[in-house]
This record gives sequence, C-alpha cells and structure tokens, in this order.
Amino acid sequence: MNAPARLAKLFVRNTTPQDFAGIEALCREVYAQSVPWTEVQLSSHLAVFPEGQLVAVESGSERVVGMAASLIILWDDYDAKMDWEAFTDRGMFRNHDPAHGRTLYGAEVMVNPQMQRRGIGKKLYQARRELCIRLGLLRIRAGARLRGYHRYAQRMSAEEYVIRVVQKKLSDPTLSFQLREDFEVIGVVDDYLHHDPESQGHAAIIEWLNPNVATAADYAGRDPRFARSPVVPSPDNPLGGDAKIA
Repeated sequence: MNAPARLAKLFVRNTTPQDFAGIEALCREVYAQSVPWTEVQLSSHLAVFPEGQLVAVESGSERVVGMAASLIILWDDYDAKMDWEAFTDRGMFRNHDPAHGRTLYGAEVMVNPQMQRRGIGKKLYQARRELCIRLGLLRIRAGARLRGYHRYAQRMSAEEYVIRVVQKKLSDPTLSFQLREDFEVIGVVDDYLHHDPESQGHAAIIEWLNPNVATAADYAGRDPRFARSPVVPSPDNPLGGDAKIA
C-alpha cells in the first residue's frame, strides 16, 4: 500500500512581484466570472504599502494558495455606505494614507477553493491583525462579501440576513468565518460590489479593534441589532441596547 502523500507546509509572507502570476491564477479560481487583479494594480499595492500585501504559499513550490491586500485610510474621509472602488481607489490603493489614517482597510482576502480547511484564512487574518498591532493602528475594517445571500434574497433583506448570521441562525461562507476571527458587524452596505451574483452587491461592514489602542469610546455606538448576544430589555434599558458592546 502506498503511503499517503504529505501535505506541503504553508506559510504567510509579504507579496513580491514574483507572486503576481500566482495571484492572478488564484483570482480566476476564486472569482471565475470576474476580472482578476492586474499586474498594474498589484504593482501599485507594493509601491504604496508593501507591508500590507500578503500571500500564503506552499513551502518549496512557492505556489500562491491565498492572499490578502490592505491599505491604511482615514475613515472620516469616507461615507460608510461607499463601495469597494471608493475605498480602494478602484483597486489601485493610491488613497493609502499612513500619515493620518488609523484604520487598516481589508480590500481582499481569498483562499484557493481546493485548499479550504487547512487554516490558510486564519493565517492571513492573524498576519493582518499582527500588522495592525505592530503599526499601532486603531482597527481593521472591511466589507464582508455576503457570499450566501443569493440563496435567501427572495425571502429577506440583506440586513435581516446579516442579523441571522450574527445570531448563528444562518451560516455565511465568508461572514461566519470572519465572526469566528473576532470581527464584529457594524453595518450593512447595499451596493458594495456591483457585479457579484452571490452577494447581489451586498456586504457587511466588519471591524476588529486593536486591544492595545482602543478605548471604551471606540466600542461605543455599535448597532445593537448586530450584537452577537442581544441584550435583554429591562426597565432601565427598554430597547435592549448597550453603549459598549465588545
């Protein structure tokens, strides 16, 4: 009997120009109906913020099996309802603002569909959190593509879908994973991705706060509808909300 093949070890490192072809191939695996990241865009990412660009690769072959792309923004420069193109300068990241920004914006995370359940996504998210902490930024925010929403779009709004996912009444391939990675939902955007049939354009705005920097005020004001454990209404709190939801 043949011995089972050993799985290649996987590790995360910063992206280099030699990874561009692998990232483009990965895009075609993940987004079969979308245009992949171009060399022009990927080169721009490295030019403005090389520390924020990550790939997960197989040891030895250096095959790209996952990637994450990020930039720093000043959140107050944007409306929370803006789309992906506005937050990323159409994927070029020329709006990267390390001088004023305190938010690490997650523009992309993807994993080869054939390599699921090997911890690749967890490694990428951990590397992104470590970057946020190392740079002393306040938080990570991103638009979570609602990959499973198309199955429920005829029955409920995107907002209701997100609430049910947060409450674990439904599971979403993307958002449920991000919630397990300690992100919280702070809102829903209706036209974040214009041509995505799975999400039908909808995304949840998610946030992870850097515990070394965040204060009580940074936790305040989150919409209680998206809280993981809804607060029970009381005479002193008839709406069941909480000014500080961690």
